[in-house]
Amino acid sequence: MGFNKFLLLLCFVVSGTAHAAPAILVFGDSLSAGYGLAAHQAWPDLLQQRLDAGQRKWQVVNASISGETSAGGLSRLPAALAQYKPAVVILALGANDGLRGLPLAAMHDNLNSMILQIRQSGARTLLVGVRLPPNYGIAYTEKFQQTFADLAQQHHVALLPSLLAGVESRPELFQADGLHPIASAENQVMENVWKVLLPLLAAKH
Repeated sequence: MGFNKFLLLLCFVVSGTAHAAPAILVFGDSLSAGYGLAAHQAWPDLLQQRLDAGQRKWQVVNASISGETSAGGLSRLPAALAQYKPAVVILALGANDGLRGLPLAAMHDNLNSMILQIRQSGARTLLVGVRLPPNYGIAYTEKFQQTFADLAQQHHVALLPSLLAGVESRPELFQADGLHPIASAENQVMENVWKVLLPLLAAKH
């Protein structure tokens, strides 16, 4: 191969790498991992389909794990940021902290640390909350919900107050465990995320 042809090939490879689709990292628990569903039915997959249909050059990477707590997410996040180098992180953790009645101060600190790490990486954050069932007591559930709002305000990051808005009050849209949406409800979940995510995608990378 001549030197000039080699240079042309090198430029092509570098150019292709430079224009790889930026990543949206979904970093959550079973509500984002698609518990009880086929992989293509979970809302992150539906989000990728929405992006592809609109010819938006983004790649959704779902690093969610069923049962994950904010503490578990904090321990996994550095490796995920290094591996995927996302432009946007959808941080959807805390539900299992609440369901297990874990200290909310610890959840706050864990989420706070993750938001700081995401910012340091150069990515933008979409913080996603959930609403707990009322049987956990008004004081705990209100403080739980407020934690997400306080963090979003403190760090000036986008907030989706409840991932399951429009679903949570309809028992027929949940699996037998009463916690995880059925497949037909996942599109509503994706739409909830989409409305808040879209402005982040429009921002300069």
